[in-house]
This record gives sequence, structure tokens and C-alpha cells, in this order.
Amino acid sequence: MINPFKIICKDKNSKARIGKLITSHGEVNTPIFMPVGTQATVKTLSPEELINIGVEIILCNAYHLTLRPGTEIIKEAGGLHEFMHWDSPILTDSGGYQIFSLSDLRKITDEGARFQSHIDGKEIFLTPEEAVNIQNDLGADIIMTLDECIQYPCDYNYAEIAMKRTCEWAKRCKNTHTDKRQLLLPVIQGGMHKDLRERCANELVEEGFSGYAIGGLSVGEDRSLMYEIAQHTLCFIPERRVRYLMGVGDPRDLLECIGLGIDMFDCVMPTRNARNGTTFTRGGKLVVRNAKYARSHEPIDAECGCYTCQNYSRAYIRHLFNTREILGLRLTSIHNLYFLMELIKDARKAISENRFLDFKKAFLKQYARKLVL
Repeated sequence: MINPFKIICKDKNSKARIGKLITSHGEVNTPIFMPVGTQATVKTLSPEELINIGVEIILCNAYHLTLRPGTEIIKEAGGLHEFMHWDSPILTDSGGYQIFSLSDLRKITDEGARFQSHIDGKEIFLTPEEAVNIQNDLGADIIMTLDECIQYPCDYNYAEIAMKRTCEWAKRCKNTHTDKRQLLLPVIQGGMHKDLRERCANELVEEGFSGYAIGGLSVGEDRSLMYEIAQHTLCFIPERRVRYLMGVGDPRDLLECIGLGIDMFDCVMPTRNARNGTTFTRGGKLVVRNAKYARSHEPIDAECGCYTCQNYSRAYIRHLFNTREILGLRLTSIHNLYFLMELIKDARKAISENRFLDFKKAFLKQYARKLVL
């Protein structure tokens, strides 16, 4: 198997590294954060705006796109890239997390997951084979195996059952996958149980994949526990393969996990928070809807070079939110994604200069001054 991932350089004082992931639609520089475009769109933003912000790859959701508009329509359009006018790489999630989030509507067996559509109640039976076929039809550059994500906390016995099922589903996905233009990544599960994480990672590594994802974290556990389990799991993933931590997007978590050796991240939080009026700044989070910004004619973050901060004040953006103008959601979304793209870019530069730990320490000290302004 040709490894699509190349390590460019490593920080001498941590596990942080800079890499390059080769896909059918171009190279991705790592570490990287992937904005989530669940419905083939990052909410409120155009592809051109994403490119201007510095986004290199986005995540779309196979489960949601299967329901609407349906894979046949997307395939007729020439695939997901053509359908959504996005020429850069795309990663699709298999639907494992949606199965987890629809716990009241689903039943999981070794064969697959049977659940009801959250849209019209229609029964759906998703198998590992079908999850791969759907993602093949979508034409994403990176596709994920079907996995069973468990809730936190979860007792050991069920965590073991779900871990074994995840491994078997990954093998079935691999046997089904035929499109060599797509990179297939499995998901390492096992809850907060270190021995299960080790067993799952070892079994999946033995199968041989292009890279490996760590799932089932950031589901309610303490931040320190998330770091502990991620660090433990990384011990069993080959260093030369790309490593993806699913569902993480807080600036603090990104830097901590980059320092552990994680290469890829995704999360809905930065854009979801933006649409609720919560923005990132170097000094912590700022809730621009708050009344104290009614006469604040400063930008969200004076140190930020994004389109929003270069042209609009907190007072104006607060006014947009209060009057429910869509522009407000767009401006805060642009800002939050730009903030993360710049943070990742700065982290890469620090890694290349062997000063990542100092960079992380300085950022976290400033960011923790006041987490909500």
C-alpha cells in the first residue's frame, strides 16, 4: 500500500508534526482543521469564502446526504465536488455518529444499524457495506468505516461489544471498498477503557489502512480524560500514518492534541457557536450578543485579520443578531473559522521552528484570561 501521508518535520520538544496528505483533489497540509458541511455546505458560507478563509478540506455527512437529496441525485451531478461547487478535498463521515445521536430511534446488531429517519420516520438499515457504497457514490476523497460510537459513561462489557463490532465492521468496509481514488480510514473505539483502545487499534492496524481515526471522545468526558485516552491510543497507531481525532474543535483542545501528534480534526462547534453569537478571540470567548457591546465600535478581535474584523464592529454585529439578520451569522462564522485557520497555521510555523510548546503555553495563558467576555 502506498502511504498517502508524508511527515515533513517534527517538533523536537513534543510529538507535534507537520505533514502532507495526498488526495484525489489535492494536498492537505497538516495539522488541519476541517469545518463541517453536514448538508454539503458549511452553513451560511460559500465555497469561495471558505477558500479565502484558508480552508483546505471540509467534512460532509453521508447519512444526511443519503436522506436529502439522495445519493442518486449527487451521483448524477458528477459527485459531491461538482454538486456543491467545491474543488478541494472532502471527507465524509459514514453515519456512525448519527447512529449514536439517534439512540432513541435505532437498534444495533452485528449485521448493521436499523433506525428511523429523523426527517420522516422511514426505516433505514445501514450496514458497513452500504456505508461504503454510499460514500463511493458521493465521490469523497476520504471516507470512513462504519463504527459504533458509545455514550459516556459506558460500562466495560458493552464498550467491549461495541469495540469488537467496530473492528468487524471496519474489515467488512475494507472488503467492500474498491475505489482506490478514495482513502479509507477506520475508527478506533473502546470508550474510556485503555485496554479496549489498545486492542481495537492493534486489530485495525493489522488490517492495514491509509490512516486511522480516534472516535468516541469529546462526548461528555473531562478534557483531561480526553487527552489521556487520545495519548494512550496514539501509542498503537503507526507514526507514519495520518491520525484523525474526530469531533474536536475548541482552540485549547486543538493545541493540546496537536502536541500529542494528532494531524486532523473536525467539529461543528466553531460554526454552531458563531451562529449563536459566540466568537473566539485571543483573550478567550466573546459573546457578541451581550448588551455591553451595544456601543462597542471595536472589532471582535483587534488582532484578527479576517474580513469581519477588518470591516465591522461588535455593536453592528450585535445589532444584526438582535434583528435576526442573516449577515450576523455569516460574519461570526467567517471570523471563527478564520481564527482557527490562523491558529493552525501559527502552530505549523511554531512546529517548523521547534518552539511549539512555547507557542502553546503563550496562547493558552492568554486565552484562559477570561473564557467568556
